[in-house]
Amino acid sequence: MMLGDLGHDVLKIERPGDGDQTRAWGPPWQDGQSAYYLSVNRNKRSLSLNLKTEEGRDIFRRLAAQSDVLVENFRAGELDALGLGYDALSQGNPRLVFCSITGYGQTGPWKDRPAYDLALQAEAGWMSITGETGAAPVRVGVAIIDLLTAHFAVQAILAALLERERTGRGRRLDVAMLDCATASLSYIAQNVLATGESPKRMGSRHPSIVPYQAFPTRDGFIVVAAGSQPIWERLCLALGRPELAADPRFTDNPKRVTNRDALEGILNSVFATRSTTEWVAQLQTQDIPATPVNDLAAALDLPPLRERGMIGPSFVGSPVARDRQHRRAPRLGEHSEEILRELGFDGARIERLRSAGVV
Repeated sequence: MMLGDLGHDVLKIERPGDGDQTRAWGPPWQDGQSAYYLSVNRNKRSLSLNLKTEEGRDIFRRLAAQSDVLVENFRAGELDALGLGYDALSQGNPRLVFCSITGYGQTGPWKDRPAYDLALQAEAGWMSITGETGAAPVRVGVAIIDLLTAHFAVQAILAALLERERTGRGRRLDVAMLDCATASLSYIAQNVLATGESPKRMGSRHPSIVPYQAFPTRDGFIVVAAGSQPIWERLCLALGRPELAADPRFTDNPKRVTNRDALEGILNSVFATRSTTEWVAQLQTQDIPATPVNDLAAALDLPPLRERGMIGPSFVGSPVARDRQHRRAPRLGEHSEEILRELGFDGARIERLRSAGVV
């Protein structure tokens, strides 16, 4: 979808009958299709194609021969077994960029294992750091490993296309969800390498910055992100507690991290005296990063999103292609005839392929 947002002509190849499994991931439904499917499938054309038939594989080869990029998420080796792997297809199109996305990569001891986002969130350690202290582990509220993997894949594809402009040749890309999940742990992983200790769940707290978390107010919660010393000092003034900035326990961030519990106790009692709306107004006036904890309906209605074109009548837009006209997510096989005619197939042959279950 991200490549489609950037203007690429994206053909989505799906098996006839049921197609992409996310088409059935509902409720909720929107215009007869699952909201999940709609969220990641705009700007694509759908061709239903049975790769278990020789005619289906021949159509696939013809498409690959004239394409810039192929993205596939079969288990390692499955396309090779069909004669549709990189080695076979690159012979007919040496410029092809062939991107394979799997749970554990094309090599290694786990290459044959199936994978879903939830399993990777658990296995890669994400769930061990997500949730409240002492509570059960929880997953991030969206399929974050899927999304991060997609971003890494797009980055690799665009880099390979640029390299191809210099060399004239495509390449094979091996993108693994486990690798992407691990790379995205960022400073949390680096902390473990530095200390040898695994962090515990901390809710909204930050392991290295204090205060940087949600605090209960009189009627809800407020998030405060004092990511620098000047912000901390402004926060103390805005809270009416200037003496906190001079307190020896809290004069710099390392001391605030060491004395986190004591400072949280003080700040909890202060924030509990007023409403979230009152505190947000007070703190933002002093240039302090402070926000309410919005529910998603409120978040999607934020003025900057509307004004910048990120929210359409029924979709979330692209942050890098807001000015494009987006094509809605396709029905299963909606563009099969259109694509086949582009390959030179006439109506009679297309109907025969449809009758035979090839498309």
